[in-house]
Amino acid sequence: MIKILVRMRELRLIFFGILLVLGTFQVASSHGGHPLSRIAIRKATYALNDNAYVKASPAVVGLKGQNSEWVTVEYSSPNPSVDDWIAVFSPSNFSASTCSAENPSVNPPLLCSAPIKYQYANYSSPQYKGTGKGSLKLMLINQRSDFSVALFSGGLVKPKLVAVSNKIAFTNPNAPVYPRLAQGKTWNEMTVTWTSGYGINEAEAFVQWGRKGGDRTHSPAGTLTFDRGSMCGAPARTVGWRDPGYIHTSFLKELWPNAMYTYKVGHRLFNSTYIWSSEYQFKASPYPGQNSLQRVVIFGDMGKDEADGSNEYNDFQYASLNTTRQLIQDLKNIDIVFHIGDICYANGYISQWDQFTAQIEPIASTVPYMIASGNHERDWPGTGSFYGNKDSGGECGVLAETMFYVPAENRAKFWYSTDYGMFRFCVADTEHDWREGTEQYKFIEHCLASVDRQKQPWLIFLAHRVLGYSSGIFYAVDGSFAEPMGRESLQKLWQKYKVDIAIYGHVHNYERTCPIYQNICTNKEKNYYKGTLNGTIHVVAGGGGAGLAEFTPLQTTWSLYRDYDYGFVKLTAFDHSNLLFEYKKSSDGKVYDSFRISRDYRDILACTVGSCPSTTLAS
Repeated sequence: MIKILVRMRELRLIFFGILLVLGTFQVASSHGGHPLSRIAIRKATYALNDNAYVKASPAVVGLKGQNSEWVTVEYSSPNPSVDDWIAVFSPSNFSASTCSAENPSVNPPLLCSAPIKYQYANYSSPQYKGTGKGSLKLMLINQRSDFSVALFSGGLVKPKLVAVSNKIAFTNPNAPVYPRLAQGKTWNEMTVTWTSGYGINEAEAFVQWGRKGGDRTHSPAGTLTFDRGSMCGAPARTVGWRDPGYIHTSFLKELWPNAMYTYKVGHRLFNSTYIWSSEYQFKASPYPGQNSLQRVVIFGDMGKDEADGSNEYNDFQYASLNTTRQLIQDLKNIDIVFHIGDICYANGYISQWDQFTAQIEPIASTVPYMIASGNHERDWPGTGSFYGNKDSGGECGVLAETMFYVPAENRAKFWYSTDYGMFRFCVADTEHDWREGTEQYKFIEHCLASVDRQKQPWLIFLAHRVLGYSSGIFYAVDGSFAEPMGRESLQKLWQKYKVDIAIYGHVHNYERTCPIYQNICTNKEKNYYKGTLNGTIHVVAGGGGAGLAEFTPLQTTWSLYRDYDYGFVKLTAFDHSNLLFEYKKSSDGKVYDSFRISRDYRDILACTVGSCPSTTLAS
């Protein structure tokens, strides 16, 4: 009886601390809104009921080395309601006693972490309202700390904390997890980035790798992290904050083109113990200009979703799992992926980056996963972003720049070029100024101008916001059909250097234009282009998973295909003369729009309007 009373006293102290935390929950300002921001935690009250309980099993997960596992949660309340909900917290002791104040001069309540995810109590137990008992299964991933599950009544608007479960923990919460590949700054370099709980004072991080079936070598990894002070505002700096652990990047150099390599990431603890990940494999990139089959997938605005149905009343990114599944199923036919902005929509809830890297691990651990910066990664007032909104939730680019590697000269300026065989990709950062005369404009021109089109005929421009053409309704209302000043600054570069295709995200749908220059279609063909294009084909591929965007009812002459659905595009270069473009839906992976380009090198050299120097009678 004494032990029971002590346990109840401990629970009451934890619950009281929780309420101090919940009372400071803040809402992120962003389009669509993060599901966690819907909880009016600031209005939470303490309602511990001795007859209510939450039990989670197993209490120890990852016994076989896995980094994700299903947990069964059983719960009961003597006063059940359809508004009751279940929340997952990590660390498990999320009371105010574990938190530090945002401002030392301010008395409690103190700031701590928001729940990682939530479900309604009757989501998987429809009888809960009548019986007061329910159960559900939650997918937990290794996130460097333990977990607990809490039961709330009162809905999301007036939550009342009723009960908290036992702790759930992975056998090694610090284990290296979720490797993601990216191309390095040279064609024969691959980078491996992963997350762990081991800092430089605890272990040495490295990659063990080599040709498949051959000898292995070790390459050291650099280690980065950041603290709450690196965030620019709430919720990333307040209730959305969660320790990101350590992010390691290793550079695998002097790879043989198209060769298969195996690797695993590891840590050598200072007691000489080794901690290993699973083993993975990848195919090295082709030499620039190499004539071989090359397949590229491109999309934007995917986000993340929960396999267990958590946050089920948020329908903002529910298609992201479909996109992820389609890519995994077809991975043997994909060589490299470009996710062009709005990566996971964490919007300042730091835990969601772990959730995202876990979701894409089967893809990113096998093929290079290249990203671009979007408004939900970078934008925050007064931080140098081109747009002064709060779409990043206070992250101001830090998470994207640290969690993923890109071959940029300065990752705070997220523009870069990368070669993949017969492709040259020029990746712009639309959250920084791209207009003529800026540093980024000079980069874009150099990227386009420096490619040898005889060796790399397929020149692709990528960016998050639409700098070319879109029939998205919010662009049409502005009358610009794109970001204002986008085309005005860049279309002469696209035309001069004969960019084949420009692909964007940001608008959550799919659209393809004719080859176009200065609002005029330069080619009457729609599906099979022979010879010179005379303009650039612009594509919006923002249907990766986030809530769809409406089209304007206006019919423009340049819009050839529109689809109000989720999907991604795939480019297949068969050789230097033949390219296939396909748009596939995330729901079934089938092709719904396509075109081909067939041409010779002389067609690229041919003069078009705005692409050749002026001549005189003397010349």
